[in-house]
Order: sequence, then C-alpha cells, then structure tokens
Amino acid sequence: MDRRKILIADDEPRLRKLIGDYLKKSGYEPLEAGDGREALAVLDREPDTALAILDVMMPYIDGLTVCREIRRTSRIPVIILTAKSEELDELNGFDAGADEYVTKPFSPRTLVARVDALLRRTAPAESDCLEIGGIRLDVSAHTVTVDGKPVELSYKEFELLRYFMENRGIALSREKFLNNVWNYDYFGDARTVDTHVKKLRSKLGDKGSMIRTVWGVGYKFDTDREASL
Repeated sequence: MDRRKILIADDEPRLRKLIGDYLKKSGYEPLEAGDGREALAVLDREPDTALAILDVMMPYIDGLTVCREIRRTSRIPVIILTAKSEELDELNGFDAGADEYVTKPFSPRTLVARVDALLRRTAPAESDCLEIGGIRLDVSAHTVTVDGKPVELSYKEFELLRYFMENRGIALSREKFLNNVWNYDYFGDARTVDTHVKKLRSKLGDKGSMIRTVWGVGYKFDTDREASL
C-alpha cells in the first residue's frame, strides 16, 4: 500500500523535520515546503497529496492565502499552524477553509493524531461502520453494539460516541464537543457534556472505561489500559 503524502509548509526547517520524522514513523510520506509559493508548487506537482499542514506566517504567500488557493480546486484536509491564540485568528483560519487549527507550541504526537483523525473523518468510507475495542458503531443504521450486544443510545449519545471514536487518542475539550456534537449554535452550559459522557459510560458498561477524563482539558477515547487517567 502506498504511503499517503502529507505536505508540511513552514519556514522553520527544524520544525518541518521534526513533524516529518513523526509522520514517517506513522507510515506517512512527508513533503516539505519552506514558504507559501513552494507549498502551492508542491501541491501542483503532487496532486495525490492527502493532507496539508500550513503555518500561517510564511514568506511570499501566507498560510491562510495558500489555504484559500487550495480550496479553489481541492477539498483535501488542511491543518493550520500558528503562534497566535486569539479566537478571531482561529475563526479566520476556518473561514479560509481550514479543517483544524493548532496553536504553537504543540506536541508532534498530538499533531500526528490529529492528522490520523482528520484523514479518517474525510476519507471516502469503504464502510459506514466504526469498530474499536469491541464497540461497533454503524452510522447508516444508527446502531451500536458492544461485544455483539445491542446498546440503546439517544441521538446525542450516539453522536458523542461517534465523535469519540473518530478522534481516538486525542484529548478533547468540552468546547470541542459543544462545537462538533451540539454545533456552534448551542449556547447552553458546558456541563451538559459531562452529563452525557456519564450516561454514555454507563450504557457502554465495562467499555465505558475507554472514555477517560483528562483533567484540566476534557475527555479522551483510548483503548490503552495503561494510559494515565
């Protein structure tokens, strides 16, 4: 099977190499670009690139402009990297067509986990089913089984479990759940996430332990029994 190509566009060579090394270990083929013009040239030369990681502050053409150019002809997933953390900057990234927004400094392992999750979410599905650790979620049939036994979930519980499974191994904040499961137009209390997580854990039985609390952040879906709570 061919290794999927991931573009890393950043004007810091050491950071490009660091990200590239982690991507290689995860089975990807990194493609590097040191500025916006080079990034577009690489994408033109490598049309089968699976995902682009773009730094905002690049020479010649900034990352947001590169993202807009990509969106004129392609729907490949785009992750924006930036040292800025203001909400408006993040919104500008999404307005440009980005799928994810990562603020520096960040863990390369977490970035690769985001790449994995984003490619799973956006890839043409061979199956409408997600299956991890004995939990099987059928998107089309809207059913869930645990070790082959059916589990009745409410609509939000189903979508919450789906979001967990699609983002396996990634620590997710309550705001992420509200934005992606309850959608951006939800203005309720973030504690509703805790309530639904508690109910979901209970309905999953022993498998509920895979939904782990990440103190100070939110939650993470992880099958690694040795992972710290």
